[in-house]
Amino acid sequence: MISSKQYDFVVIGGGIIGTASAMALLKGFDCSILIIEAENKLAAHQTGKNSGVIHSGLYYKPGSLKAKYCSEGREMLYRFCEEHNINYERTGKIVVAKNEDERDMLYTLFERGMANGLHEIKRLRKDELVKYEPHVKGVAGLFIPQTGIVDFIQVTNTFAKLVNESGGEIETDCKFLSLSNLSNELIIKTSKGDIRSKFLLNCGGLYSDRIAKICGVNPGLQIIPFRGEYYKLKPDKEHLIKNLIYPVPDARFPFLGVHFTRMINGGVELGPNALLALKREGYSLKDFSIRDVSQMISYKGFWKMASKYYKTGIPEFYRSLSRRAFVKAIMMFVTEIESTDIVKAGAGVRAQAVDPNGNLVDDFRIVESERMIHVLNAPSPAATASISIGRYISGLMKKKFEDQN
Repeated sequence: MISSKQYDFVVIGGGIIGTASAMALLKGFDCSILIIEAENKLAAHQTGKNSGVIHSGLYYKPGSLKAKYCSEGREMLYRFCEEHNINYERTGKIVVAKNEDERDMLYTLFERGMANGLHEIKRLRKDELVKYEPHVKGVAGLFIPQTGIVDFIQVTNTFAKLVNESGGEIETDCKFLSLSNLSNELIIKTSKGDIRSKFLLNCGGLYSDRIAKICGVNPGLQIIPFRGEYYKLKPDKEHLIKNLIYPVPDARFPFLGVHFTRMINGGVELGPNALLALKREGYSLKDFSIRDVSQMISYKGFWKMASKYYKTGIPEFYRSLSRRAFVKAIMMFVTEIESTDIVKAGAGVRAQAVDPNGNLVDDFRIVESERMIHVLNAPSPAATASISIGRYISGLMKKKFEDQN
């Protein structure tokens, strides 16, 4: 039931960033907080539909927000899991170069990892790869021990539990509709009634840009949804993968390519590909939204992006339609896997921010306005970095609160 009281903070979005930010605000700060979530549960979209990897920070440009908050947040998350009895494993992962061109790219990754504080990275010769993954093939690799696996739904629900225990409130099945910015408060209209608040935090994920516009803020970008589709290995083939195997990524894109991930709750997942979705919650090829597609094709940044990257998108689309093509990509790293060894698993949708020039926004994008903060781009490794990002956002919010009171 929506309260008629005035809250200090309302958070739109019950994913891992929204709950982490609320948790951080309530820690040592006397305030009232309400999280509203449109779905009937928390972590329903990006948070709950990823591969559950605790990222090391290997790939990110030194000095970027991703590099900073992933490095900080990774260790915070490991400690949090220990303190709250959340099942996790610090598995490590290998990045595999499948040819000589990629061997050269490994050196760049190694240098970037060292710059990001990953001083325990090991460079692997061809014969050393099999010590970590006996069935993998490649010409060289890197072993990154800081990588791990966890269930981010469990992490989010634990954040939410701590929010409740600290006096915060959470309302599910509560969709944000509009906002009125009055002289002394914000009136947030939702599907469950109006909410009064001093400040607003937008962690709307796939809808963050729309929410910002409704709130009178120009996001300077648009969310373009990309679906990532997964397969799972059949149980009798799971022994082929010990932990995590990643390809050398294409530096031009924020997607990491098809990889192998042992899951914390059992099983081995393969994927994802990166396929343009025709709905913001487009978890299958059949999902289609006239509104989402119309907004997409009317955005000049979409067409500029398409003209730059369509050649990359074609094989991704083909792999989505053809199991054989997907398996061919897998067999570049593990030859023993055949089409009959994999089954369709779930899919996730990445909220990829694209600027008007068609550039894929790579770094986190957090925008402040009067009495509001909008998290407009928080893709991977946001889940890994969630505690660190939450503390940063709570610091910004506390400053706004103190300046106004």
